Amino acid sequence: MKTNRTVSPALMQNLRDVAEVMPLLVVLLGLFGGAVVLGILQSFGYAPWFGINEFPTTRYFERLWLSSDFWASLGLTLYYGFAATLIGLVISIPLSIALSKKFRVSRTFAALIRLPLMVPYTVGIALALVMLGNGGLLSRISAGLGLIDDPAQFVQILKTHWGCGIIAVYVWKQVPFMTLTLSAVLARKGEDTVEAAMVLGATSRQIFWRVTLPQIMPGIVSASLICFAFNIGAFEAPLILGGGYPDTLPVLAWRYFQDANYAFQLQGMAVVVSLALVSGIFLAAYLLGYRRYERARGRV
Repeated sequence: MKTNRTVSPALMQNLRDVAEVMPLLVVLLGLFGGAVVLGILQSFGYAPWFGINEFPTTRYFERLWLSSDFWASLGLTLYYGFAATLIGLVISIPLSIALSKKFRVSRTFAALIRLPLMVPYTVGIALALVMLGNGGLLSRISAGLGLIDDPAQFVQILKTHWGCGIIAVYVWKQVPFMTLTLSAVLARKGEDTVEAAMVLGATSRQIFWRVTLPQIMPGIVSASLICFAFNIGAFEAPLILGGGYPDTLPVLAWRYFQDANYAFQLQGMAVVVSLALVSGIFLAAYLLGYRRYERARGRV
């Protein structure tokens, strides 16, 4: 006895959608996945195009991890990444709340917040040099006001391992992104819960900690993950505004890649793989902590 089996229209539509994007997925997976695999192979000594084929060897990782310079560079990298992300969140949360309100100059306020998104990242680094350098605008204004005798006496902001200039550039660039992300979450949630809390007699502080902050927590997690990943992977600002040795890990990798000896590229790839491993561990721990937070609130 024969049975007629018909495929549902929804399944057919899903298959058609997958077939339409399959060429793009193949290209993306081939380029990105191939680059990842090739980078890992290089870090383990496989680079026959350079005349090097020691695969599998861990000597590049051993040389790196047993060096105190690596751990100092890792500490600087994480310091810049965490500090900029945390400062950006502290600034973006009140800005997003203000952006969700309607007031007289709300459109101008929103336009000013979006302005840094239209300015290239390298321009922000140049502005930091012009504004914060010892011969920059702030130092000359301070000398003109008589606060210091000479612009060269201005406090050293750039070219130090405190990274004030690096963190300032990161924060300047990521605050608009974080603010818009959080304001979009607030716009989806609406004002109903806030108004209900106000009717029940909650204070502004209670509304923020018990209503607003839990509502925007998914936006905080997603925005901070993206910004942190960018901060620890960027090398332009640490290279130009940093204090030099020891460099951050992205700058250290860049120096290896720029060396005339091609064999150093394998060491640089070991730096890149190590950075990816460390960042993956931190991001996984962050997401695990967030999941536990959501479970404690009964939302998972």
